[in-house]
Amino acid sequence: MFVSAPHRRLGRDLDPAALAALAAVAERTRPIAASQTRLLPVLPPLAGLLPDRALRRGTTLTVGRPGDDGSLSIALALVAGASGSGSWCALVGHPGLGAVAAVDLGIDLDRLAVLPRPGVAWAEATAAVLEGVDLVVLCPPFPPRPAMARRLVARARERRAVLIVVPGRAGWPEPPDLRLQVDDVAWEGVDAGEGHLRQRRMTVTVAGRRSAARPTRHHLWLPAADGTVADGAVADGAVAGAGAGAGGH
Repeated sequence: MFVSAPHRRLGRDLDPAALAALAAVAERTRPIAASQTRLLPVLPPLAGLLPDRALRRGTTLTVGRPGDDGSLSIALALVAGASGSGSWCALVGHPGLGAVAAVDLGIDLDRLAVLPRPGVAWAEATAAVLEGVDLVVLCPPFPPRPAMARRLVARARERRAVLIVVPGRAGWPEPPDLRLQVDDVAWEGVDAGEGHLRQRRMTVTVAGRRSAARPTRHHLWLPAADGTVADGAVADGAVAGAGAGAGGH
């Protein structure tokens, strides 16, 4: 499901009636049986990033820092596992979602609500969406006040939803349960100015509270050559194995 209107702004005109409409949509999509589970699944290559090898309901994650390349890709890859298992998800504050790339990652677009330009009422819109979906990816269009961030974190915890924040330049003042930081991003496929970008390797550092207090580092291909996400170590091993096999012929 797409809640989007590229020909008009969902910004300053997002009045109380519009917020009520969002709340009505959230009520209709409210999880029933699925909400009784404690964890939301993720794609296998991403399981090692998370202490429970899945997304724990009621938690908040931040992905990336200002200027990080690949942060939104990580967040959308986390959506793929949840939407593919039947959970409703939402993307708030990002106007440039590529539908083809999203499908390649494994996102079920029929279970994704998109509010591309929530404008100055973005926090209210996010709170309304959190009422009825399992997972929200938020790209704050404006720097949030600490009290505003705390309210959204509390709403996610209360509704047993997962809030994934891609702070970008706006930042995020509230300490999350889990922080994912993207480093060492490198594209492959272009050689001496020729060719096409085929895949991107990145290092993701994960730290947080409780069982995630000690930072861990993971290598990913995102996207991999086929447009999906792949474990960096597994992909490297496969390439090395293929090379060794070729040398034996």
